Amino acid sequence: MAQAILSTRGLRFVFYIHFMKTILIALDQNEESEKLLEYGQKLASKFDSKVCLVHIATPEPDFVGYKVGPQYIRDFRAKELKEEHKYLVDLAETLSRQGIEAQGALLEGFTADMIVEESEKLEADLIILGSHKHSFLYRVFVGDTTESVLKKSKIPVLVIPVSD
Repeated sequence: MAQAILSTRGLRFVFYIHFMKTILIALDQNEESEKLLEYGQKLASKFDSKVCLVHIATPEPDFVGYKVGPQYIRDFRAKELKEEHKYLVDLAETLSRQGIEAQGALLEGFTADMIVEESEKLEADLIILGSHKHSFLYRVFVGDTTESVLKKSKIPVLVIPVSD
């Protein structure tokens, strides 16, 4: 924890500044992720933070105990997961080349729960995620990841609006 001292009119105020040691950035595999990375990169550079890039893969029925599908579907899913992991590794390497300690994690599960759980495991100081505009019916039937993370998280969450 760092100390900042402000003196004014003969009074001296001491502020203790908590630096963000770990920033978790929740990414989709799309072009909007660049906007989230930009914010995360700026904050990580400013506070000399470690960055954990997280992408949550939605569990497929084959992988959560339902009827096993044909092999070609399983192969396709395995290829998708491999590509998503490579995407995270490439982004982490890009940040590392810029002097930011970074790692990628591909997780499978329910998005909001996994983001919060991973932030707790990493002892993250900040979560950065994007907010998509969804219709009322979508939010009623599917839910809103951003809202759920905001309710469940015990740490600050930076929500960046991204276009759909």
